[in-house]
Amino acid sequence: MDKLRIGTAGIPDSTKPRSTANAVKRLAELGLRHMEIEFVRGVRMGEDTAREIRALAEKHDISLTVHAPYYVNLNSAEPEKITASMDRIIQAARAGAWAGATSVTFHAAYYHDDDPEVVYGRVKHCMEEMLERLGKEGIAIRLSPETTGGPSQFGTLEELVRLGVDVPGVYPCVDFSHLFARSLGEFNTYEHFSGALGLIRDNLGEQALKEQHIHLSGIEYGPKGEKRHLPLEETELKYGDVLQALVDYEVGGWLTCESPILDEDALILQGLYNELKST
Repeated sequence: MDKLRIGTAGIPDSTKPRSTANAVKRLAELGLRHMEIEFVRGVRMGEDTAREIRALAEKHDISLTVHAPYYVNLNSAEPEKITASMDRIIQAARAGAWAGATSVTFHAAYYHDDDPEVVYGRVKHCMEEMLERLGKEGIAIRLSPETTGGPSQFGTLEELVRLGVDVPGVYPCVDFSHLFARSLGEFNTYEHFSGALGLIRDNLGEQALKEQHIHLSGIEYGPKGEKRHLPLEETELKYGDVLQALVDYEVGGWLTCESPILDEDALILQGLYNELKST
C-alpha cells in the first residue's frame, strides 16, 4: 500500500437502490477508491454476500475496511459484556475478512472511574485474546482501535500507539475529527497533525504510515467532547492541514469520510488531497 485511498463510511448517499454491492459500483462511478462497511448496528452480512462484495470490490478496485458495532466496552464491570464485546468485534472481523477488508476499527472501552493504566491493561488483554482467536480461525485482518472523541472514552492516540507497540497486529485508527473534539478544539494545527503522524512513525515504523486507517469529517464538540459529525463547510477543524500533513508524511492506506453528506465531502477531500499532492 503506497497511496491513500479516500472514500465513504458506508453506502454513498447517491447509491440507487441502496445496497453494499451497488455502493461499490457507485464509488467507482464517482471516482472514489474506498469504502468502510458499517456494521455499527450489528453484523448482518453472511459469507456468500461478503464474498460477492469482495469480487465486486476487486473488479472495481475499491478497497474495504470495516467498522465494528458501537456496542463494545472492553472495560465493562460485567465480564459477560466484555465477552459479548469481543464477540462483536470478531464477528465484524470475520465478515470483513470474507469481503476482503484489510482492517476492522472499533471504539474499545470507557474508563468509568477506573485508573487509565488499569483500563489499558484490560484492553491489552482483550486485544491479545482476540488476535489469538482470529489466528486460530485463519482470519487475516488487522485490529485498529479508534481514537475516541471524548475524555470518558479509552482511546488517546498515545494509548493506541502503545497498544501497537505492545501487541503486534494492533494499529491505531486515527480519527482526526475525534482528536480535535476530544481536545475541545485545541488539536487543530498542522503541527498537531504532523506530530500525530510522527508519533506513529517513530513507534510503529514507516510501514505503519503506509497502511494507515484514518477517519475524517467535520465535527461539533461540547464540554464533554464529540457531539455530532458535520459537513466540512461547517467545521472549525482545519482538515486541509490534516491532508497536507498526510501528503508531507507520504501516508498511504484508507481514509474514510464520515460526513453527513458522504459523497460530496469525500469528493472534496479527494480533490483537495490530489491538489496538495501535485504541488
